[in-house]
Amino acid sequence: MSAVIGQPVLRIEDRALLTGKGRYIDDIPLDGALHAAFVRSAHPHALIKRLDAGAARSVAGVHAVLTLDDIAPVMARRRMTRVARTGKPKDSMWPFALSDGEVAFVGEPVAIVLADSRYIAEDAAALVAVDYEPLPSIADLRKCLEPDAPKVRRELASNVIATYKVEYGDVEAAFRAAAHVFREAIPQHRGGAHPIEGRGILVENRRSDGRFNIWMSTQKVHDTHQLFCELLDLDENDVRVVAADVGGGFGPKLLVYPEDIAVLAAAKLTGRSVKWIEDRREHFLGAVQERDQIWDMEIAVDKEGRIQALRGKLLHDQGAYALQDINLPYNSATSVAGPYIVPALFMEVVIAQTNKGPVSSVRGAGYPQAAFAMERLMDLVATKLGLDRAELRRRNLIPPEKMPYEKPLKARSGEPILYDSGDYPACQAQVLAAAGWEDFPARQQAALQDGRYIGIGLANAVKGTGRGPFESGLVRVAASGRVSVFTGAAAMGQGLATALAQITADQLGVKPEDVTVVAGDTATVPLGLGGFASRQLITAGSSVLLAGQAVAAKARKLASAMLEAAEADLEFVGGAVRVVGTDRTVGLGDLARALRGAPGYAFPEGIEPGLEASAAFRTDPLAYSNTSHVAEVEVDILTGQVRVVRYLAIQDVGRRVNPLIVDGQVQGGIVHGISNALFERMGYDEAGQPTTTTFADYLLPSAAEVPMLETLYRESPSPLNPLGAKGVGEVGTIPAAPAVISAVEDALKPFGVRISETPILPERLFALIQQGRRAGRG
Repeated sequence: MSAVIGQPVLRIEDRALLTGKGRYIDDIPLDGALHAAFVRSAHPHALIKRLDAGAARSVAGVHAVLTLDDIAPVMARRRMTRVARTGKPKDSMWPFALSDGEVAFVGEPVAIVLADSRYIAEDAAALVAVDYEPLPSIADLRKCLEPDAPKVRRELASNVIATYKVEYGDVEAAFRAAAHVFREAIPQHRGGAHPIEGRGILVENRRSDGRFNIWMSTQKVHDTHQLFCELLDLDENDVRVVAADVGGGFGPKLLVYPEDIAVLAAAKLTGRSVKWIEDRREHFLGAVQERDQIWDMEIAVDKEGRIQALRGKLLHDQGAYALQDINLPYNSATSVAGPYIVPALFMEVVIAQTNKGPVSSVRGAGYPQAAFAMERLMDLVATKLGLDRAELRRRNLIPPEKMPYEKPLKARSGEPILYDSGDYPACQAQVLAAAGWEDFPARQQAALQDGRYIGIGLANAVKGTGRGPFESGLVRVAASGRVSVFTGAAAMGQGLATALAQITADQLGVKPEDVTVVAGDTATVPLGLGGFASRQLITAGSSVLLAGQAVAAKARKLASAMLEAAEADLEFVGGAVRVVGTDRTVGLGDLARALRGAPGYAFPEGIEPGLEASAAFRTDPLAYSNTSHVAEVEVDILTGQVRVVRYLAIQDVGRRVNPLIVDGQVQGGIVHGISNALFERMGYDEAGQPTTTTFADYLLPSAAEVPMLETLYRESPSPLNPLGAKGVGEVGTIPAAPAVISAVEDALKPFGVRISETPILPERLFALIQQGRRAGRG
């Protein structure tokens, strides 16, 4: 039985953060660094006819005002072109570090100002005079597909980037034979990530040796390192990228942005160190957003409501550019069936550009949209057939005896979509019992008699976690006895150090607080993929587990010789190896010292030097984590305000390394999903001009809007990794919005309200209530 894994160990990261000793990008001192600010486009689409920086350059303390023409000589190419994982360059999709004479969204960087302080840089940026020639623009996803729609950029022959189909089974035959067919249009609007800390980069130009030390608020140091070297023609040995303390990631920080390239290019060009810290308005304008999709769906069911087939069209808004492979709509289209048996599926996917900010992963990465579409269809079927919503889902959930369950689709890796373990019906039943689902109708009727509109909603979801192909892990014991872990994974507030320390401590008999974890530094490990796709516990955790086991085996073998005892009679305890039942021990530090060797002295036979080991756990299949959520709400019909009264969620986590961390991750995901349902809407007008660029008009939930979250857990260990773990960082988000919307719709049954969109803001909900009243309902 594990001594440390599975225990609610307090996070070892927190003491420094809570006592003000954290080192975020803006906390890192670097004498002589210049501060950067960006001149940004005020137009959704325009040509740049002329740029006059004379007034800005004359400001005291300004060192440079640079455009793309200025920094291009120190770059490998003018455009941030990457070869997509598909092998296709897709040149027209990638942005420029600074605009190349044409801007395609409000906030696109046009020039960079370098000054002695950010205050001076900001003032100077405001003095840069840009003569724009506005061009026609388009922000509506449906309208951008029309033949005469304005092109997002002049270089494009069409706003459509790609189209493809995701399909299996005989869909047409299933629809012809179905007892019932129902249709629904399901638009889902975009929002942002909004971590407490925005993006940031600090480039130290070491003029003494021509090297660059780069600190970033990033989720992927190694990929960033590779791109920096590639795009700026730098020797990889001359560049070090370090992730400082990261004040939240949630997806947008896994990318390399134009601002990052511009800052590094400016540092290379000027020979100076340069720092840029994103402000909140810049995050609204320039950081990637997500959820912007329109689903037109049909579902075919038999007389009992069992699904026969799904078909539909998915429109995906990519915004003005791509910053990495366009994987989100594929995630959405291949995951729409969720935890249900769907015998046949056809999805047509259309990916298009608009004159809005770029789109990429935000917590969930396409899965929340799919779950919202599917769960809305499930509620529609239940309503039309007069079935209990939970019963309809129970009839369609994949039963445990069919596990592992293969969907006739492939993940992006080419691996089959194979649900590895879990009991979906049991999860739903458990959360329904805890929520009092059967008793709710009586409570709802009593509340209605008092003039209160309450409702309850249910949603299920499943998500692939632990995306490979690998992550690095190295465990090392020093001569002092101190244990260190090095990994290419990324710490971004989720408790990575604590989890990896627990795994290591479990193997070597030390306390987690005595393990030092170093993550996100290209100088410590040569390869790594970082943090995304709920992967790090599975990949980095498994690598560290395997490396720790190898170190333990080496220590046990050497201790056996030193203590003259059989390896089977040894145990790890208190930082030493001990003969069971005796006081005979040898410290890990002594073993490490022996394995360092000494000139002229014999070295232990049959053991490699150094008390350390590295591993890179390889995985392509995903570990699928499932969840069931129940939300209870109350709606004020006079204002359209929704109050979430109670929220319950059950999560299959495979195996919990640290229950406290799991709680935090699951509950954080739920809050994000509630926010997607009721609060967050990144507004644009018809031309693409943002209308929500501050927290005064873009809403996030506070503690007052979120109830105490009740989280339940089941553990069905995944057979796909040695920890048996499943990722938890995103799964809580995925069914939250449909659960809340289901509850709101249930509360407003007297008005016949049907909600097929997200988010649902008070003014929109009030309009739906009034529409029901005009139809004689309520």
